[in-house]
Amino acid sequence: MLGIILGLIVLMVLAYLGWSIIWVAPVAAGVVALTGGLDLLEAYTDTYMSGFVNFAKQWFPVFMLSAVFGKLMEETGMAKSIAISLSRMMGKERAVLGVLLSCAVLTYGGISLFVVVFAVYPLALSMFREANISRKLIPGTVALGAFTFTMTALPGTPQIQNLIPIQYFETSPTSAPIMGMVAALIMGVGGYFYLKWRQKKLAEQGEVFDEPKDNNALKIEGDNPHVLLSILPLITVLATLNLLDWHIIVALIAGILLILILNIHRIKGFVKAINTGAIGSVTAIINTSAAVGFGTVVQAVPGFNRLTEILLGIPGNPLISEALAVNLLAGATGSASGGMGIALEALGAKYYQVAMDTGVSVDAFHRIASLASGGLDTLPHNGAVLTLLTITGMSHKDSYKDIAVVSLGIPVIATIAAIILASFGIY
Repeated sequence: MLGIILGLIVLMVLAYLGWSIIWVAPVAAGVVALTGGLDLLEAYTDTYMSGFVNFAKQWFPVFMLSAVFGKLMEETGMAKSIAISLSRMMGKERAVLGVLLSCAVLTYGGISLFVVVFAVYPLALSMFREANISRKLIPGTVALGAFTFTMTALPGTPQIQNLIPIQYFETSPTSAPIMGMVAALIMGVGGYFYLKWRQKKLAEQGEVFDEPKDNNALKIEGDNPHVLLSILPLITVLATLNLLDWHIIVALIAGILLILILNIHRIKGFVKAINTGAIGSVTAIINTSAAVGFGTVVQAVPGFNRLTEILLGIPGNPLISEALAVNLLAGATGSASGGMGIALEALGAKYYQVAMDTGVSVDAFHRIASLASGGLDTLPHNGAVLTLLTITGMSHKDSYKDIAVVSLGIPVIATIAAIILASFGIY
């Protein structure tokens, strides 16, 4: 037990310092192996790498195709076309809502949140300028639309955080729809009203829009496809995944092919966009696989049995222990998919058995795992948070408080609400 805790501390501290989890996870796993009485070399070359390779084998196609899909949507201007249309529909009086919905539609359609940040920021800057809203609120607004309810709560979302639990619980992307919809409403509505309150407070303090120092390459106009054509690939992915029950790989391929067909006149840029997306996916899959490898080593040491007893022995609904495990590990790794990967790799089979024994729906376990991954993951060292602040030109001091409220605090409340629903048999 002490070795596992020590390994988690090493993982969390080094990740917080900004060191790559690609090599931090094996180091932390080494601490667990040494204190757990395992042979260090064997623990790395066999146990750790087995977990690493098995996860990569299972999920690399999804990571790669998702990244290619998102990059093509960005490069063809389709993502920007959707964002511009939604924001103009809202008007400058509802700039926060316009940016929020733009991010939500894009991420729910299967576009990576990293791509969404790049696609929406120029638009957010323009809208906040027109509405005279402080730029400090841009990161929080984007985080609410991209990092929360469309990532973990809305049934059917093709984001990886909603797909990983499928292999552990034999469920579907639409698992526990009522729990998911209620959690999504708490996150979306609660986050929006918080941001509007913050907008009012900042205005009262005299904090309004100020031009960024570096305002290069922030044009929102251009030769973008019509919005009705642009939204077709998103609908294709969602419909084939959830209505036709296609595998996510086939659904993403269908979306990619439609983008290519609708933008055939841009064929010269296809190879570059596909290459960029594919290359970018490699880091993402290796990061998550590294975290899962750590979880495999944790599972192999004797102290894991005691840890399992403690977690499963938490009184009340077993979903509480799952939520705690996933949330704490997501916070330790600074990654929603990484934390969930560690928790479910180590405990997924146990929770599945608990579901069989207690009668609690496996769909509820799926949804809680997904929801819990989107809480403490956005601590200050989270990669998406760092990227968001860098792109928007804001610091942690400027904007992290708002990011924390909408993507950490409120999602934790939403997870608690979902557990309460499940305790009454409402899934």
